[in-house]
Amino acid sequence: MKSVKRKDRKATDSVVNAGLAGASLDVVSRYGSGVKEHIVAYGGVDNETGFKMHRSLKDFANTKISADPKTDPKGYNAQLRSKAGYAAEVKEVARRRAEEAISGKKPSTVRTDDTFKPDGTRNVNHPLYDITSAKVDANGNPIPGCSAQMKFRGSNPKQCLGILAGKDCRKYVENDCKLMVPKDYYDGVKAEASKKIKSLQEQIKRLEATGDARALAAKEAELAKYKTIERNLRKSRVTNAEAQEGAVNPEVSTAKDCIRVANRAGFEQAKMGAAIGGGVSVVRNAIALCRDEKNFAEAAQSIVKDTASAGAVSYATGFVGSVVKGAMQNSKRAVLRATSKSGLPAMIATSALEVGKTMKRYIAGEIDGTQCLEEMGEKGCGMMTAGLFTVVGQVAIPIPVVGAMIGSMAGYALSSSSYRILLDSLKAAKHAREERIRIGRECEEMIANMRQFRKKLEAAIEKYLADEQCFFDSVFSEIHCALEIGDVDGYIAATNRITTHCGKKPLYCNMSEFDAMMQSEKCVLL
Repeated sequence: MKSVKRKDRKATDSVVNAGLAGASLDVVSRYGSGVKEHIVAYGGVDNETGFKMHRSLKDFANTKISADPKTDPKGYNAQLRSKAGYAAEVKEVARRRAEEAISGKKPSTVRTDDTFKPDGTRNVNHPLYDITSAKVDANGNPIPGCSAQMKFRGSNPKQCLGILAGKDCRKYVENDCKLMVPKDYYDGVKAEASKKIKSLQEQIKRLEATGDARALAAKEAELAKYKTIERNLRKSRVTNAEAQEGAVNPEVSTAKDCIRVANRAGFEQAKMGAAIGGGVSVVRNAIALCRDEKNFAEAAQSIVKDTASAGAVSYATGFVGSVVKGAMQNSKRAVLRATSKSGLPAMIATSALEVGKTMKRYIAGEIDGTQCLEEMGEKGCGMMTAGLFTVVGQVAIPIPVVGAMIGSMAGYALSSSSYRILLDSLKAAKHAREERIRIGRECEEMIANMRQFRKKLEAAIEKYLADEQCFFDSVFSEIHCALEIGDVDGYIAATNRITTHCGKKPLYCNMSEFDAMMQSEKCVLL
């Protein structure tokens, strides 16, 4: 009895896990699209839209640094910072696009190098902006309020501010451009700018007392410049170290970004999964309490355990599902890109967990090899069907999470039940080998009798057809002769033979009877 209950409990757990995977459809879809943006940033090609970037992280990493770090360390560091600056642009755009996808929006942030003029040429090395979140205007120019210039310069925040206030950056200040600095420099640059503004304000007060108009005008212009820099200062999502890593080791850098996004997906889904799993457990244990199958302490312990388990399963589903979704979404194969829009990525993650449980039981000796294969087949079939029903359920019940969860649970239960029935049928057939042999012999005897009957039937049909052919040949010959000599009564007599042969009574036997019938007021029924 306990083994039956344990089996029912495991089957119920599998259905709940399928429901949790279905509930993750929205999370996996959004965060998977975020993962895809980082994959695109690495390779430079968006296979979903067919767009190809001007340069990717991989391209920058393949650009060699000509200076030797030993003989020319300054030159090497300068070239490395230059590569890191370009890599920072790519990573900044990828992270912003990922956040846009996660929030459910269509990603719009791009590098200006990847925008186009009306004539179809790219805005490579735009004089003012590096990235834009609104692409370009009708003339192909980045929109100022939605664009920014990135400056990953200087070995510390103070040097970075000095470069922003220098001659090389004058055009950005004069055109009131937003200036984006490294994430780890932003607070320092902001503090240095405030300190500089305060110092200039004090100097201006002293100059106002002296009446030196020329010096006063210069300080006021400098103050306006620093206020413009402070006002337009923006924090990048990328640090200096991350930019350098992206330029030197893009594979590791991209993997870290993908893991960060997947980890967020896992935690978001874990919260939802814990709530769903906990709710199911409360109902299940409440019923057990009413039936006196558990006491209050056992029920409470079971609820805590089920909630934690559902949270862990949901985290794994969100984490692995989003990575799989991102990879499939940017696959070169159209079928994989299409599949990424279904619930399959989440089901792959959950299937791995379910199969892992079965393998653990097999290794522990709880089940034999045959049972192991049967369970893996059942769970694999169930999860794949649940993935299909996830999308169907979401369409049928357009309520976020609810429709997908119900669809996946129904799909898993239906598939698992069908698989079990089929498996039981195969087992029954295996144990009924002798019965199958007996039935086979009877079938062979029936087939032999049917063949003999068929031969007799064919012979009878051939004789019947031969007799019929002779009859009709004779009748048609009489009809032909009657037509040749104009014998109307002979023609009627010949056709009446066919009528009589088919079991019917002729309406008239000669021309005189035909005329009488036509002149009669009686109705003729054909």
